[in-house]
Amino acid sequence: MPFLIRLGKRLALTSTEGYVKLRKPPLDSLGVSGSNFFRFTLGPGDIPLSLNAQVKRPGDGLVAMPAMLTAVENTRGEVEAYERLLDGAMHGDAMLFVREDAVEAAWAVVEPILGNGRSVHQYETGSCGPRETS
Repeated sequence: MPFLIRLGKRLALTSTEGYVKLRKPPLDSLGVSGSNFFRFTLGPGDIPLSLNAQVKRPGDGLVAMPAMLTAVENTRGEVEAYERLLDGAMHGDAMLFVREDAVEAAWAVVEPILGNGRSVHQYETGSCGPRETS
């Protein structure tokens, strides 16, 4: 399964999310051109878990309209990630820190991939990244 990692400094927004594009149904009676997708956010953002789909618009005709089902919403007033990390470090709470053997195991998986990367694309400061990744 192909996947895309988009990262960089000074992008328009900070987000860590998964985006799963769903296959188009074999019998698409609504004639929708786009695909449905499932998105989950692992970092800052307004919608941590959502399903975006084309559904039938109410009424007689077979006309599609976009719909978003949000399963989990962010609650405002959450502690920032670094604030939580620093608080844990000051209080000796190791729950937020990765053990050395886990870091080494992760690098054993990542290191062989590093030499097989794709080309790097330049982008404007404050943009959503390079056009080639859209």
